[in-house]
Amino acid sequence: MKIHMTLVAVAGSLLLVTGCAQESSTTSSATDPNHSAASSIDGSKYLLTAEPANATTVIEAREKSEDGADVALVGRIGGSESPWVDGRAAFSIVDQTLKACSDIPGDECETPWDYCCETHKLPSSTALVKFVDQEGRPLKVDARELLNLKELQTVVVRGKAKRDEAGNLTVLASGLFVRESGKPVTSDQ
Repeated sequence: MKIHMTLVAVAGSLLLVTGCAQESSTTSSATDPNHSAASSIDGSKYLLTAEPANATTVIEAREKSEDGADVALVGRIGGSESPWVDGRAAFSIVDQTLKACSDIPGDECETPWDYCCETHKLPSSTALVKFVDQEGRPLKVDARELLNLKELQTVVVRGKAKRDEAGNLTVLASGLFVRESGKPVTSDQ
């Protein structure tokens, strides 16, 4: 009888441990911050097939756009060693008048998108881009994965301006157009 009770206790413990392990493995993918939500969000609905007309520069948008106004601005992805907001469809863009390290002949910087040669100009030449849902909440997916983006790409972003007390500009983005590399910037775009 004593052996039988011991076997029942051991079997019950094994079932309990196995059940917890199975529960843990199924819930961890849903709560894992590194788990991708890109498969559940259709990034193509944010990609524009045509470049928005009359896009302004980042510097001009920072100077002139009012909080809540519709904006379209053009810039290059960068501004820091990691211009991405981890786990969110958000990133910083830099005005095209600034030179990335890769634009400087002979510069061999490993992270040219950080604009380390232009740090004194960065605060007034950068904007944050955030893709949001219908309720205005940031999308919980990496922008690189959702929109197939990388550092130093030139993008035109359409959305609503969001200003803070310090004069920083965030674009609550509803659309993005990726320019082909080498396409010149003209005043009518």
